[in-house]
Amino acid sequence: MAISTPAAIRKQIAAGTADPVYLLQGEDDVEKSALAHEFEELVDEGLRAFNVDRLHVGDATSGERVADRVADLVTAARTLPMMSPRRVVLVMQAEALLVPKRESEAATRALDELEALLKKPDPQTTLVFVAGSVDKRSRMYKLLAKQAVVVECGALEDLGDAERWVKNRVAAAGVTVDPGGARLLAERCGTDVKRLRNTVDRLLLYGLGQKTIGIEDVREVVGPAALQDDWAMANAIEAGDARAALRQVALMFDAGMRGEMILGQLGWLVRTKFAPGRLRGAVDALFRTDRDLKHSAGEPRVLFERLVVELCGGQRGGRSLGSRL
Repeated sequence: MAISTPAAIRKQIAAGTADPVYLLQGEDDVEKSALAHEFEELVDEGLRAFNVDRLHVGDATSGERVADRVADLVTAARTLPMMSPRRVVLVMQAEALLVPKRESEAATRALDELEALLKKPDPQTTLVFVAGSVDKRSRMYKLLAKQAVVVECGALEDLGDAERWVKNRVAAAGVTVDPGGARLLAERCGTDVKRLRNTVDRLLLYGLGQKTIGIEDVREVVGPAALQDDWAMANAIEAGDARAALRQVALMFDAGMRGEMILGQLGWLVRTKFAPGRLRGAVDALFRTDRDLKHSAGEPRVLFERLVVELCGGQRGGRSLGSRL
């Protein structure tokens, strides 16, 4: 099974290359829909009417309807592209076909046809299944796990993914967002999808009736204080992500948080999360920072930046503190 990410698939699409079969799954419907739509870019815009099919199969609630939808799917997937090197077939709400709600002789025959298609897909067609929750024990999921590229939608890798997620989410509400506003929101919220979703919902409510969300709207709703996750810095250090920890230090200072409060949080982290082999060095670093703060031996922000990098062990993500100590 090939497992990929939305970011990797976008690079494939931009390069004009694609595998025969994809399964887009996960709970983030906005991300899945946006990524599915981007597959259309594999076909020249003027030829998409002839070479892009979007099939909605959520109404396949009986064996007969499953058979009808599979027949439509097989026909679309086996049709040769017209004046284009490739066809794209998007199958929305695909779980209705992959795991039929009702078993019947007609549904079983239809799944046999679908299985034959997946085992030998047409090389000139890119077939994209867009599904919600699919039982991983099911016959069709196991086959897709072997034959398709499985893409988990909802996990954001970097701020670029977060910015794109914001734009897609706002667009799904029929509104546009200023690029600078989308970037600012991504910087404040990071790659936490739940936090992004909640913040965008608040932003849309704030801008109700507006056609465009501007950067000033974003600043009003998601200023540093409103966005500050009190434990984001500690979580980043525990994950060994110095880059994210430094970003959180900047947000804390922008929000006006006092140095002693930040130091107290770091003291708790060291006492409760650090392994014995690193404890003494971490405590020494804490005491040194506390002394330097009291004697004004440096700019507080710089002192804390040096401290969090030390506590991260100089690493930039990938391993937790426990795995390094």
